[in-house]
Amino acid sequence: MGAPMALNLVRAGHEVTVWNRSPDKSRAFAAETGCAVAGTPRQLADATEAVVTMLADDPSSDAVHSGPDGLFAGQGARVLVEMGTMSPAHVADLVEAGAAVGMKVVDAPVSGATEAARNAGLLIMAGCTAEEAGPIRPLLDAMGRATMCLGRPGAGAVMKLAVNALIHGLNQTLAEALTLAEAAGIAPEAAFDVIENSAAAAPMLSYRRPLYLDEAAHDVTFTVALARKDMEVTTALAESLGTEMPQGHVTLDRLRAAEARGFGDRDMASILNFMREARR
Repeated sequence: MGAPMALNLVRAGHEVTVWNRSPDKSRAFAAETGCAVAGTPRQLADATEAVVTMLADDPSSDAVHSGPDGLFAGQGARVLVEMGTMSPAHVADLVEAGAAVGMKVVDAPVSGATEAARNAGLLIMAGCTAEEAGPIRPLLDAMGRATMCLGRPGAGAVMKLAVNALIHGLNQTLAEALTLAEAAGIAPEAAFDVIENSAAAAPMLSYRRPLYLDEAAHDVTFTVALARKDMEVTTALAESLGTEMPQGHVTLDRLRAAEARGFGDRDMASILNFMREARR
């Protein structure tokens, strides 16, 4: 996700410096785009006015932001925009740590797959007011089709988890529906055509259709392990708020079962194949 988002910033005319935990990736991106490369997160913060991060989870975000070579040790950037899927508690920690060194942290996770990232078609959920988003609006507009400002830190993270709970639940339910149709002798393509044109249609179904129908022929875009992580964070948040998520727990159980069967590194669309194996 991060590479096409950074590329859109370059195309929009921003002066971009990149860093990646895999140095070869940042060097290759720089060679392609002509942007600069930082050796550490601290150097990245030293060299820029604003830093955008796209990280997988709380531990990876903490490692990049904290420590002597972390973003918070830098002296240049005054705004840090965390666009990965994080827990609200982690966002609160980042906001507090940033404030201690004079940096404003904004949680601004996104909805949309890699194709949306390439086309600057992401929906951005920002944990700030519209006024607070003003200074970083040119960056957000270069990466997304719309930014919804939710008023306070952590609100973006909450809405991202809520949206992903719907997506992962839909992923599981679609797998069940297609498995049911196949068991009755209906071809997967025909069943998908009907679902895609029914009241149950959702944008995710259309852009992930190739993966559902032929997982092995396409690159992984979002792993089962990441989906399991999302649902663990989401159900933990619900518990802390006293909110029931019975469907969420079912989704989490199925993701854990699939991961235990070796599906962890496969695309989340592989839940369909996991359900087919369970049928046998």
